[in-house]
Amino acid sequence: METSNPATLRTTTTVNAPIEKVWELWTGPEHIKQWNNMSEDWHTSKVEIDLRPGGKFLFVMGLKDGSFSFDYTGTYDEVIPHELITCTLSDGRKNTTVFSSNNPVTISETFDPDNNEPIEMQQRFCQAVLDNFKRYAERE
Repeated sequence: METSNPATLRTTTTVNAPIEKVWELWTGPEHIKQWNNMSEDWHTSKVEIDLRPGGKFLFVMGLKDGSFSFDYTGTYDEVIPHELITCTLSDGRKNTTVFSSNNPVTISETFDPDNNEPIEMQQRFCQAVLDNFKRYAERE
């Protein structure tokens, strides 16, 4: 977990699995619901993705007790299977996910922070989600 510069955050993990499996688990809505949370009290209750340049996405994320939720929405800008996904969130922030190597696969996410939330909290949240993906992918 590192901050690449004050305006951009970066998270990284290495997954011991082939790229084909990592890509499927990263982009499949039924899989995203299983790993896209920062802790056991969070969940992603709805996932809609149209994984192509210009395609839209929606993840409904929140606490399992229903006390808080939010929609994570945007548009895919670039999709190169097994290599790269870039998107623009509905509030204009950018997110880039790079998949490097084959087995193991290093996943690096670079994203613009939300200026309304503490940067350290966002960094921890995103790293926790990435770490959860690693656990999910390595046991599937």
